Amino acid sequence: MNETLVGQGVSRPLRGTIRNSAQTQRTGLAWPARILLISLFLPWTWHLGSVAVPPYRLVLVIMVLPCLFRWITGRAGPIRAADVTVLLYCFWCAVSLIVNHGFEGSITQAGTQFVETAGAYFVARCFIRNADDFREAIRLLFIIVMILFPIAISEAVTNRNLLLEALSTFLPIPPIAENEMRWGLRRVQAVLEHPILFGVVCGSIMAMVHLTLGYGEKAGKRWLRTGLVAATAFLSLSAGPITALAAQGLLLLWNWVLRRYEHRWWLLGTGLSTLWILISITANRSVPNIFLTNFSFDVDSAYHRILIWTFGSQSALNHPFFGVGFNRWDRPSWMPNSIDMFWLVHAVQYGIPAAILMLLIFLLPVVTIGLSKSRDDKLVQYRTGYMITMYSFFLVGWTVHFWNATYVLFIFLLAAGLWILDVPQMGTQSTAVAPRTKRKSDQRDGSPVADHTKVERNRRIHPYQIRRTNVVSAKLRSHEQLCIGTALALLKDLKEART
Repeated sequence: MNETLVGQGVSRPLRGTIRNSAQTQRTGLAWPARILLISLFLPWTWHLGSVAVPPYRLVLVIMVLPCLFRWITGRAGPIRAADVTVLLYCFWCAVSLIVNHGFEGSITQAGTQFVETAGAYFVARCFIRNADDFREAIRLLFIIVMILFPIAISEAVTNRNLLLEALSTFLPIPPIAENEMRWGLRRVQAVLEHPILFGVVCGSIMAMVHLTLGYGEKAGKRWLRTGLVAATAFLSLSAGPITALAAQGLLLLWNWVLRRYEHRWWLLGTGLSTLWILISITANRSVPNIFLTNFSFDVDSAYHRILIWTFGSQSALNHPFFGVGFNRWDRPSWMPNSIDMFWLVHAVQYGIPAAILMLLIFLLPVVTIGLSKSRDDKLVQYRTGYMITMYSFFLVGWTVHFWNATYVLFIFLLAAGLWILDVPQMGTQSTAVAPRTKRKSDQRDGSPVADHTKVERNRRIHPYQIRRTNVVSAKLRSHEQLCIGTALALLKDLKEART
């Protein structure tokens, strides 16, 4: 955008325009992030000896060291506490595995944990650097989910995973899950390892599709996209993902209804905390127990998760520092080995320090981004979509374990929002932000329509314009004083004439 100097008719670029245009020359999502997101949905797996190498893991092996180099050299923005916490988590997991399995027996697992955690995290940190990158990543995920939608309908209705059956004839694929029918439909697995993971992956982008991909678009188009994502994830017919969908929907509704109230999220947090305390005091069961038993399709499955928490937490206390690795964790002999609880499995396998570090990896970005302030409508909507997505991951993580591609997607999306912290926050800008004029087309569904014709808000006013404005203001004051003097003289003459 050019700025014309008053009185000279000279067109001159604003400060920072050349720099900003250079930054925005690249259009579309960077190829490492694009390839990684696509590879998460490729179902085949190669084996190098005893090591499984799915496509996404191969991409991460190639990209992890270059991304770490970009991060260290400052090309991924400032180093943040969450970045260091990711590396500490990977280090602690490696130490835990060495303690439990020896050096030779832990190399493969420690390397896999490092590649999937640090690799996914730093790919997002390096290549999701602004709002356009973030939007393009969500757009790509939405396209993938829409490709899976008819495949999911076919699997749910025919009770056959036709895609995996066809691919299995010439590619090594994961086993097709044997699951029971619910409501006369098959629980959709599609290209992932389990129907629960299909629901988590597809449903995780619902809020961001609505608030990020739908920003500035008509309400009908936004809600159609949101509904298609919800319908795709719903076909997993799993209580955990459906609960996460419901939570996202309610939070989107809350955001829209109270869109004019600045402290709506503090109000919600206070209300939920108060409700939790009241239930804990008055009920004869814990809040998680009530949640699991009342929001589940299968009572036996809910009871099994309660047992997982009971015996899993005790196993973590029995082995507090380094966990049990991949050895048998402390539980009754009749109880299965799986731990369907993401936030607990780290404490059981790698020790309580690893669980604390994973919680910090999650909380440090979420809390800092949630507390950031901005007057930019677009940034606020993008941030809200990110926060709702992370809340849904946190909620469903108490009933589901994220592994393989689902885990990589979770870590990628978690790091993909850190660019928000690199945007100058409210109160740190050198110039005032002009208030936005509301229009009738705004705020129809909780998000203002983008106004691309408005002049940049945060630009600096040229010194010549300031001097010109001061001259004009002085002339206006002199004219005002002349008019007042003339009016007073007329009043005096009228008074004398009357007397």
